[in-house]
Amino acid sequence: MRKYLLDALPRFTSDERKLIKDSIDFMGINHYGTLYAKDCIYSSCVCSNSSCIAGGDHPIHGYLITLAEKDGVSIGEPTGMSRFFVVPNGMEEIVDYMKKRYHNKPMFVTENGYASLNPTTAQADELQNDTKRVEFHKSYLASLARAIRKGADVRGYFIWSLMDNFEWTSGYELKFGLYYVDRATLDRVPKLSAKWYTDFLTNNSLNGEETGKLITFKYSSQANYLSDK
Repeated sequence: MRKYLLDALPRFTSDERKLIKDSIDFMGINHYGTLYAKDCIYSSCVCSNSSCIAGGDHPIHGYLITLAEKDGVSIGEPTGMSRFFVVPNGMEEIVDYMKKRYHNKPMFVTENGYASLNPTTAQADELQNDTKRVEFHKSYLASLARAIRKGADVRGYFIWSLMDNFEWTSGYELKFGLYYVDRATLDRVPKLSAKWYTDFLTNNSLNGEETGKLITFKYSSQANYLSDK
């Protein structure tokens, strides 16, 4: 970083280093999907027609570009967000990386969610029967469970989001919520995912069928454990 960013990076005195060392209580991880990364350090310098030129030729981007395909094959299923793809093992990998890189500082998954496909053309009943969102959270929680079993100190998990809401430049078009919001009446209607998540947290089944392996977080003074139920 020093080599490429030079004086753009701050420098800390020895007193400042002591002040900021181990000064956080926990880390929050927002995780939605996974992409491939292409190293552009050499290609951007050597080859003028390199695909890395568009964005990857700048130090602020780390001299890399991110890609959703490799050899013509997508990294995962698409979602309603153009750069978010369903890659469940990415959750285990990012949590495991944070555990090793930051000496297993306590972690919270502060955001993890699925944007519905074709939200502008789908009917209300289609948006409410959100089986893809249920599958998403099942697979990502299973991936998180594997990381915890390997020792990651994960203290909590938050779904994005409770209800469909205003998503920045996408406005109300993107739907991440467990609750559907009727914009005409402002009624909040629980989707299939809301019912599934309730059953998941209370260790029940949905419509008489098993919802898959349920996980229960158990906290002790020394560690977090995750056990199958």
